[in-house]
Order: sequence, then structure tokens, then C-alpha cells
Amino acid sequence: MLQGERQEQILKQLEIKRAVEVTSLAKELGISESTIRRDINELHQMGKLKKVFGGAISMSGGTAFGSTNVEVRAHINVQEKEQIAKCAATMIQEEDFVFIDAGTTTERMISYLDKKSVTYVTNGIVHAKKLIERGLDAYIIGGLLRPSTEAAIGTGAMESIKQYNFTKCFMGTNGVDLERGFSTPDIGEAAVKAAVIKQSDKAVVLADHTKFGVISSVTFAALGNACVITDRAAPRYEPYTVIQVAE
Repeated sequence: MLQGERQEQILKQLEIKRAVEVTSLAKELGISESTIRRDINELHQMGKLKKVFGGAISMSGGTAFGSTNVEVRAHINVQEKEQIAKCAATMIQEEDFVFIDAGTTTERMISYLDKKSVTYVTNGIVHAKKLIERGLDAYIIGGLLRPSTEAAIGTGAMESIKQYNFTKCFMGTNGVDLERGFSTPDIGEAAVKAAVIKQSDKAVVLADHTKFGVISSVTFAALGNACVITDRAAPRYEPYTVIQVAE
């Protein structure tokens, strides 16, 4: 495959998924990872994509139907995620019973949690480990583990969630759209997110500015069902939900 053809394929994948991994592209195109990295470097220098650790992300929003693993997403919009996570952590009060969704932005919240008489529940493997390392009371729900997001989903997870009544939940999302609401690529994760929001007195979605105007495969909540913490003002969305800009 010629260089131009390879690069065209990379850009086509980005139009669909908004983020791609070097390893996946190499397998799909039948090309070495070093060749894919060179193509990504060139496209980055041309301003056609943004190179990140382990892959690349799109320069624009749009419709996002694909999914990328935690390692790639963790290196996207790091500063914005940190800002949002720090703000979200301040919303937790003593005696709260909190659900923290699996995801790279919600994971960053854990470093800022300082209330001791709070109980946490999560479907994230890494999240649970970090919570107990900080000496916090934490439970992890059971279920099928999804490798790309390290999240528990499926029937077991859904049954676990039904027994809980959360005071607050903090959720990740892949897209925030005026008509389609909050969305994510995976049906199983969407079901878990929807169930948690239903069991929560207050739902908070953590979403950096790149998630706005994006529609992923499965809607898990309407805009009015949760407030949003983000890193930039989003005046178009304010009539439909509460928007808090992290400072």
C-alpha cells in the first residue's frame, strides 16, 4: 500500500472514531507499527490530526461511533480533564454515597477526594484500586469486564446497581449533543450509565469541550437528566442543562 493510500485510510478511520491506535491500524492495514507511526507523524506535521501517546485523535468533532482503549484516551486533553476532575471532586460532601463511572476523566477525580465519611461505588477496575490506595471506602460492582475501558458491564453489573441509591454519580461520556443527549459507543456501558443515573439523586457528567456537538452510537441520558462540568463555556447548551465551567 502506497503512503498516500495509508494516510487516507488513517484519516478515514479518524472521521469515524475520532481516535485511533497504532496497534489496531497496523493489524487492520497489514503494515508495521513503525510505518504507521511515521504516517501519523507526517499527518500531525501537516495539521491533519493530533498525535497522542499510542495513536492519534481527530482535529474536529462530529459523529463518533468507534471506541479506543484507556491508554490512548488517557493522553487526550489532559489539562482539561484535570481541571474538570478537580472541580467535580469539590461537589462531594461528608456522608455522600457516590458512584464514580469508569473513564479517564472520572479517574482523575480520585486524587482530589478528601472526605473520609463517604462511600464510593465504581465499575472501574483502576478506579477501585486507586480509591482503596487512598484509604477510602470503596465497592466495585460485578459483571463482564470490557478490556478497552476496563469497566464492568452486563447483567451482573445491572443487578448490582439496582440495590444502590446514590446521592451523587459522576459519569463519563463520549458525546454531548442538543438532540441526542449524552452518548457512548458501547451498548453495555450505555445501559450501566443509564441505570446508575436512574438510581442517583444528582447526576454529574464530566465532559471536556471536545465532547460537545459529538454523537456516539448509544444515548444513555437526555441533557436534562444530568448537569455538566466542562472546561469552556457552552451557551448553546445552557437552556437544556446546568453547565458548570471548571476553574
